[in-house]
Amino acid sequence: MDTALLERAERWLAHDPDPAARAELRALLDLARGPTPDAATADLRERFAGALEFGTAGLRGLLGAGESRMNRAVVLRTTAGLARYLLDQDAEGARTRGVAVGYDARRMGRELAEDTACVLAAAGIVAHLSPVYSPTPVAAFAVTHLGAVAGVMVTASHNPPAYNGYKVYWGNGAQIIPPHDQGIAAAIEASPVADAVPRLTLEDAREKGLVRDFPPALERAYLDAVHGLSVRPDGDRSIPIVYTPLHGVGDRLTRQALAEAGFTHVTSVPEQAEPDGAFPTVLFPNPEEKGALDLAYALADREGAELVIANDPDVDRLALAVKKPGGGWLQLTGNQVGVLLGHYVLTEGAGASGDRVCLASLVSSPNLGAIARALGVRYEETLTGFKWIANRALEIERASGARFVFGYEEALGYTVSTVVRDKDGIGAAVVAAELAAVLRAEGSSLLDALEALARTYGLFVSSQRSITMPGQDGAAKIGELLARLRAAPPDRLGSFEVVAFSDYQARTRTPRGGAPEATTLPPSNVLVFELDGGSRVIARPSGTEPKIKFYYDVCEPMTEGEPMAGADARAKGRMAELDAAFCVAAGV
Repeated sequence: MDTALLERAERWLAHDPDPAARAELRALLDLARGPTPDAATADLRERFAGALEFGTAGLRGLLGAGESRMNRAVVLRTTAGLARYLLDQDAEGARTRGVAVGYDARRMGRELAEDTACVLAAAGIVAHLSPVYSPTPVAAFAVTHLGAVAGVMVTASHNPPAYNGYKVYWGNGAQIIPPHDQGIAAAIEASPVADAVPRLTLEDAREKGLVRDFPPALERAYLDAVHGLSVRPDGDRSIPIVYTPLHGVGDRLTRQALAEAGFTHVTSVPEQAEPDGAFPTVLFPNPEEKGALDLAYALADREGAELVIANDPDVDRLALAVKKPGGGWLQLTGNQVGVLLGHYVLTEGAGASGDRVCLASLVSSPNLGAIARALGVRYEETLTGFKWIANRALEIERASGARFVFGYEEALGYTVSTVVRDKDGIGAAVVAAELAAVLRAEGSSLLDALEALARTYGLFVSSQRSITMPGQDGAAKIGELLARLRAAPPDRLGSFEVVAFSDYQARTRTPRGGAPEATTLPPSNVLVFELDGGSRVIARPSGTEPKIKFYYDVCEPMTEGEPMAGADARAKGRMAELDAAFCVAAGV
């Protein structure tokens, strides 16, 4: 019997204010002390493997009792730390401007959001609480629209139904980055046990004016701002569209935004339209997952639709699928959607002039960068995660006055302009539908637009390889692999010449035959090999699994008039060659 583990669990149980969580933990403890304790003891070890880590995405984890799970006790202590940090940073601002708090339809979302609001209220900080389920982009918009000092969104985005999370925004409307994440984490560590965290009842907090609903005009202001993203007012907006929120909270507002933009033929997948945190029709509520859009495709076939639009459950991601010429449906990759939207806003309407900047994450395709440079637009890459895109955009705007027009990451995250300083699946959906409508009126399509871009800028193809290195020595093997590549970066990879090598841990970029140059990104364990002709390889360890990840981007020039199939086959052949050569160089 693991006495220390049982004692730790008993201490936690004694201070957990949630009766349901206490009952869950008591049942496990009884089993762990019974005649067949192994399964319960293993479960307890997972639940008490250390405090759920607060990082740059806040918290995310499995729902359940225990310090390593998402639950009311963890959220109470987390919010106590957040309140203390906000008061230390700007007590007057925290008390007068408050914190915006949203939540989606996941299990325990409302309870965790109300606990958050009640702890903030007890600290004298006004909580602006969403009165109903809220898309993440609306909660992020609320931070800046209401002038709040911070924001909290209770969501686990596109994770399985057993998860929930707690995302924190700073007063600039962007997700927190260092040093705020570290400061909040330290304050959480100093929080008292959960039942000692001061909190008002929701009724008392409302009566004192310390918990206030989002104002009714907030959604209207958000929708008006989304409509302000329109690039062109024309196009055939009768294009038939099928939409799915994948059981998330997107149906009402996304459909309203599309309707107000003039899209008259939008049909929701009925089985997935209502919010349901159990996600009963999908194994994994992520539009990238195989099978997630099957119901949408079937409905689109019945309706004669030409475009499928999907959001993830908290509506910050966007997926698009189009009819294939020979029948069936093709889901566009995150890179393809990013390039289409980026090119559209950079070449049409107000985005086509002035001092502009667009950004993408480092592991997204370099295709948008090639387009931006050809158009004379400032382009930068950031570390993976939309928090880096949003915060860097703000830095550039402050320093240079350049106008941020677009940002994206290949994992289906996009934002157009500055309405939301995070991924915005609603705004992106409206602009994507507009682009499809404009092309339809011209007798063209999204696939035609991708082909035109390939013929102008080269055909960019991306792929990824993940190699699992399990066991106690897995992390050491990954470290050794990266150390070898750092110590002796290859000069060639098959027929590709390496023209520059970047080590983001050392924060240097070394051109072939040149001296190291300083990079500006925060340190990160990422290696980048730039290749001739615009191709590239990136190597980095997974942050959550015992894996090393290789990202490949190949740019294949097209000859005038050649069929796309020929260029695509050539690019895929070059991709296979690059993959094989880099695996040899990496020793795997």
